[in-house]
Amino acid sequence: MNPLQSVIRKIALLFELIKFSHTVFALPFAFMGAILAARGIPTPSTLLWIVLAMVGARSGAMAMNRLADQQIDAANPRTRERALPQGLVRRGEVILLTLGSFALFLFAAARLNPLCLKLAPVAMAVLILYSYAKRFTFFSHLILGLALAMAPLGAWIAVTGEVAVAPVVLGLAVLFWVAGFDILYAMADIDFDRASGLYSIPARFGAASGMAISRVLHALTLLLLLLLIILSDLRSFYLTGVLLASGLLVYEHLLLLRYGLKRLDAAFFTVNGLLSITLFCFTLLDVLLL
Repeated sequence: MNPLQSVIRKIALLFELIKFSHTVFALPFAFMGAILAARGIPTPSTLLWIVLAMVGARSGAMAMNRLADQQIDAANPRTRERALPQGLVRRGEVILLTLGSFALFLFAAARLNPLCLKLAPVAMAVLILYSYAKRFTFFSHLILGLALAMAPLGAWIAVTGEVAVAPVVLGLAVLFWVAGFDILYAMADIDFDRASGLYSIPARFGAASGMAISRVLHALTLLLLLLLIILSDLRSFYLTGVLLASGLLVYEHLLLLRYGLKRLDAAFFTVNGLLSITLFCFTLLDVLLL
């Protein structure tokens, strides 16, 4: 392998390490927060800095998570093939990726407005906390939800420079949505988590109870999304998006009830990725056309 090929392979491995494709979970909700705040399309520069802040925050969080979990991932049969446990990327390289990503996040926040910059360290603290949460609490799912819930709230603040009730409600909806599907994802590691002394709701209460708690959290998600109709004066397009999101959540739970962990990837990534994109698209239509 020549030097150029080696560099390209290393970059590809780092992109795989941070699961860049999973940005589809939070970024559409950030855009939702932005268009609701602007009641339309924000300025190109604002959108650019929101995207860069999201990329920086999420990449830094994922790289931090891989660093914190290197030994855990190496011991877990499901994750031991990841690049860092295998030694395909060096720990120092991932540290540089983490620092660079968080630096991008802080710079983008500074370019948006003073309140974004003031709150950026708080957001970083939550992102870093999640990487260690499963070592001491089964509420780690909610901490992950909080990390993604900051996306729509942060985007709202980026546009308006202030906090309001509507983005807080949208953020809570994201929090419960993420916590709900993360509980489902954690069912793949019940035995490993119990043996390793790690905390999760499925490991603590069992798979059946975990699925029940997930259903409750997703029901709360839908109630909060409906409440947003009143708070943000949304109408038929948005309501259609919420109804489609409801159908996707029901489908997600039916997949796992019928097929168990065999369809976990479809339930986790495909369904939830579609949900976030669907809600964003119908919110955009509602704001622009009604």
